[in-house]
This record gives sequence, structure tokens and C-alpha cells, in this order.
Amino acid sequence: MTETYNYKVIRQFAIMSIVWGIVGMTVGVFIAAELTWPWLNMDIPYLTFSRLRPLHTNAVVFAFGGSALFATSYYVVQRTCHVRLISDKLAAFTFWGWQLVIVLAAITLPLGITTTKEYAELEWPIDILIAVVWITYAVVFFGTIIKRRTPHIYVANWFYGAFIITIAILHIFNNLALPVGMWKSYSAYAGVQDAMIQWWYGHNAVGFFLTAGFLGMMYYFVPKQAERPVYSYRLSIVHFWALIFTYIWAGPHHLHFTALPDWTQTLGMVMSIILLAPSWGGMINGMMTLSGAWHKLRSDPILRFLIVSISFYGMSTFEGPMMAIKTVNALSHYTDWTIGHVHSGALGWVAFISIGSLYYLIPRLFGRTLYSLKLVEYHFWIATTGVVLYITSMWVSGIMQGLMWRAVNADGTLTYSFVESVQAMHPYYMIRWLGGTLFLIGMLIMAYNVFRTVNGPKTAEINDTIPDPILAH
Repeated sequence: MTETYNYKVIRQFAIMSIVWGIVGMTVGVFIAAELTWPWLNMDIPYLTFSRLRPLHTNAVVFAFGGSALFATSYYVVQRTCHVRLISDKLAAFTFWGWQLVIVLAAITLPLGITTTKEYAELEWPIDILIAVVWITYAVVFFGTIIKRRTPHIYVANWFYGAFIITIAILHIFNNLALPVGMWKSYSAYAGVQDAMIQWWYGHNAVGFFLTAGFLGMMYYFVPKQAERPVYSYRLSIVHFWALIFTYIWAGPHHLHFTALPDWTQTLGMVMSIILLAPSWGGMINGMMTLSGAWHKLRSDPILRFLIVSISFYGMSTFEGPMMAIKTVNALSHYTDWTIGHVHSGALGWVAFISIGSLYYLIPRLFGRTLYSLKLVEYHFWIATTGVVLYITSMWVSGIMQGLMWRAVNADGTLTYSFVESVQAMHPYYMIRWLGGTLFLIGMLIMAYNVFRTVNGPKTAEINDTIPDPILAH
């Protein structure tokens, strides 16, 4: 008897990833506009930057990015293990549970219900729900791997597996707290220890949620779309272990020049610099997978999304270690340079690899031909223009901020007031808002293209019984 795969939950997560992407990016564009034209909050507390900014980050990281990770990991683990998900009911629970988390975040954050911890703002009842959903996700993913029909575990599953395990540990330990009410708690840690645990979590939310998980996408969808084997399977394994062992130490670079012990800051800096090697090893492996197929970039905008995302991954993982060096950090920290760096990774790497993967997935999930490849082309160029405008404006603004803040007169007094630095940033904030708007327009084009695809005539039977060849030498 032929066993078919569970595509229902993958379809649900794939569609919701696009929906939440539009929601999260709309909030992002609005708060970017608020920084440019502050009167836009209309003195309504729920619309202030301070309340909407964590809503934006949670929506794009956990709602858009998280849904894309659920969708692609469930697809990849079934296709490469040649078995159906171990439990349809548990998989369905992860979908509805994750959507409930997102809705609760959308309600509580504008109300000002927050722990104030970066990327971990949600209060303790929601944290418990996240833990339950995430552990269920681990059961579904690893349970499927355990019952696989192939002796080999494809490398994409290694990255997905590491991301699932590490995020569970990070989330549980960073959010240990003493509840003092239904929607209020105090951290189990205090002072500099609280900061250290928070940035151990915070940077590894980047390192594992926004890097390892999406590298799982890279190692599956780039070879599939390029129709080429992974350039070096050996390099992919070296990339995996080097990244896993090094990333976890990098968090202290967020706390340079604070009360954190100097040796801990230095350790974070050194480990961040070492990270350049495995990161670029993975980037080179992804790029070189296109060997013999570079000509496809001219005619395949989906492949272009995937390959350009890898170039942004390479750029961001060069910039990050450089910004972790104390002397560079003294200029860059607390400035818009950091915002530019984060968004070169978030938009250029995470969003582009997700978009490319979803364009690959959706026609196959619904048994339909993609409505318009030309719209994908428009999406690519509009989004790329938006990313470039966004990050370059923030680089310029950030370096200018850092230089203005540290400028002193001959008598040791500050050359510029803080207000003067804010005034100088205004034109760059307008450019940043324009870049974000272009990126959002690209997502709306994608939503229209996907809507027309899903509602179009069925052109093929869903290929859910043929096992995937593992694309590796």
C-alpha cells in the first residue's frame, strides 16, 4: 500500500506565513512612518512605537518566519524520510496552537502587557502555550525521523532538528519567571545575570530560529529549484557542527561596555569572529550548488530569490562578527547601523529564502501551476530595491549617529546635542520607510499570485507518493 504524505498542515502553515508576513510588515511600515512623522500615533497609547514595535518583531519573526519554518520542515522531513508525519492530530495541534500564540501576542502587546525582554516580550501564560506547542512540534518532527524508511538523515533535517531542540531550551530557561498575576510576572534572574540569560537567548533566537532553521530550507530548496546536487555534502556537515558549537557562545557581544564581566564580553566577541568561518562555509556551499546552472538565474526568479538570499546571508554573517569587535561596537551599538544589520538578515536572508521556498512549495502543495512567473519577477525586483534602500539608509544613518554622539569639542564638551542627531536622521528614516513600503508591496504581489494559483484550475495530481531523491554527491 502506498502511503501519502500529510500536506494539509503544510498548506495551512504556508498560506498563514504569507498572511502574517503582510500583517507584520504592515505594522513595520507604520512604525517606520511614526519615526519619520511622530504625529501618526495620534496620541493613542495602543498605536505608539513602543507598543507596536514588539508586535512587529514578533509578527515577522515568529508568525511569518515561524509559519514558514513549520511548513517547510514538515514538507522536507516527509519527503526525505519517505514517511508520513507520525501524527496528523499532533501536527494539527501545532498549527492551531501556533496561530493562537500569534493572536494572543497581537492582543496583549498593544495593550502594553509585556515582560520587556527583546524577542521574549510575551507574558507567562503565552510562554507556557509556546512551550507546549514547541515540544509537540519536536515530537512530530523527531517521531517522523525515527520511523523513516531511509537509513540516511538528510542534512536539512539536521539543521531543522538543531533549531527545534535549541529554541526549546532557550525559550524555557530565558522565560523562567515568578507570576504575580494573570498577565504580570518577574524574571527568575536579576541584574546582569538577567541580561546575560536574555542575550544568550536573544542572539541564539537569531542564531537558531533565524539561521539554523532557514539553512534547513537552503539545503533542500536550493538544490531542488536549481536541479543540482548540494555542492559538498562533507562541507554541509562541517558547516552544521561548527555553527552549532560556536553560535551558542556569541550572545555577550550584545553587552559590550556594560556591567557584564570583561572576560565574558571578550569571549562573546571571539566566538562571534570565529562564527565567520562556518557561516561563510555554508554560504559558499549554497552558492556553489549552482555550479553548472548559473544560466538559470536569467530565467528563474524563484531561484533568484533563493540565491540572493544566500548572498545576504553571507553579507550579514560578515557584518555581524565585525560589529561584535569591541572597537567597532563602540561606534555601532545603540545606533541605526544595528537596525540595518538586523534587516539585511531579516529581509535579505530570512524573508527571501522563505519567499523562494514558498513559491516552490505552493504549486506542488495544491497541484496547480504558478499563476504568473512574471509577477514573481516583479516581486523580486521591487523587494530587492526595498531591501537595498532600507539597509543602506540605516548604515549611513547609524554611522552618522555614532560619529555625532562621540564628537567632542576641544574643551571636552559634546559637539552635538541628542536632538541634533535626531534631526539629522530624518531623511534616512524617510528612505527606510520607502524601502519597507516597497518590500510590503512585493508581499502583496505574492499574495495575489498565490491566491490566483490556489484558486486556478488544477493542472496536476499532487505528487505526494513519490519519494525525493536526496540531492547530494
